[in-house]
Amino acid sequence: MSLSVVLPTYNEKDSIAEVVNQFAALGLVDEIIVVNNNAAEGTSAEVAKTVAREVIETRQGYGAAIKRGLREANTDLIAICEPDGTFKPADLHKLLAFLPECDYVIGSRTVSNFVWEGANMGWFLQWGNWAVAKMVEVLYNTSYLSDVGCTFRIMGREQADMILDKSRLDGSAYGLEMLLLAVIMRTKLVQVPVNYQERIGVSSVTGDFGKTVKLGFEMIGLVLRMWLGRRRIRRGYRLGGASPRVKVGS
Repeated sequence: MSLSVVLPTYNEKDSIAEVVNQFAALGLVDEIIVVNNNAAEGTSAEVAKTVAREVIETRQGYGAAIKRGLREANTDLIAICEPDGTFKPADLHKLLAFLPECDYVIGSRTVSNFVWEGANMGWFLQWGNWAVAKMVEVLYNTSYLSDVGCTFRIMGREQADMILDKSRLDGSAYGLEMLLLAVIMRTKLVQVPVNYQERIGVSSVTGDFGKTVKLGFEMIGLVLRMWLGRRRIRRGYRLGGASPRVKVGS
């Protein structure tokens, strides 16, 4: 099956080329798409040194960038990852291993023996993500979850189309919205531990404690709102139905 990797970028100029090269070196990926989301000056020049295809998304936000990448991808499978050096591209093998039995495989950064020294996964982020994950488990009666903020994941084309049809957010909580949509639509999913390393550069969200706390409360509110609206969300789309996908040009 064909495979794309979508890399949204905003403040990853110093790491983007190396991450692209590491994914390309795996010999698994048919296309690497870098979504330039008003990225730092010099990012395009770094991407141009690699085999990746760059597309520009001017609507600001992690969710806006991911949605653009999902629309641009024209493959059977789509992986999403942050190009900031925190993830090991080789963990893609680990995610792919579960796809024969699952439609959506999500990484987890909160398992302590996979967290490298220097990684931005202190007790507040680790236990905060774990607590919200357990909240999702209880409310939605899901399979085991230990992280709601991991952005390394892989899905099939049908799953991506459902997410594009149902998702509404453009900001940093989009990863959680994707997860909740998969749960509500009864997608077969699993979460597996991935390596989490020190970031190259400073995150625009988790690098600021105040923004981190604000995002945490936003995620809790999202969990509750989508739980209350889960029956409405299920209506109007079933996996296996017509695809609402619209191709967006560069």
